Amino acid sequence: HMRSHTGERPFVCPDCGRGFSRKCHLQRHQPVHASEKPFSCSDCRRQFSDKSCLVRHQRIHTGERLFACTLCPKTFTLRRTLTIHQRVH
Repeated sequence: HMRSHTGERPFVCPDCGRGFSRKCHLQRHQPVHASEKPFSCSDCRRQFSDKSCLVRHQRIHTGERLFACTLCPKTFTLRRTLTIHQRVH
């Protein structure tokens, strides 16, 4: 938990160099580099190695915005985009 506050990211992806604060986050990321991508978007045909990535991507097409700022009326499709936005307040 403390790594989220310090910014320490000791778990590094050997394929792209992206760092993660938790080993499980690195493990969740690694299928991104897999050559097999069995999950396909029915709107744009983009392919994904992980079903959760496909579901998150599909929000682009549906316009679904699950993450709302509590300080202004803005909404976001991704939690991380909301988190970045909240830094401006």
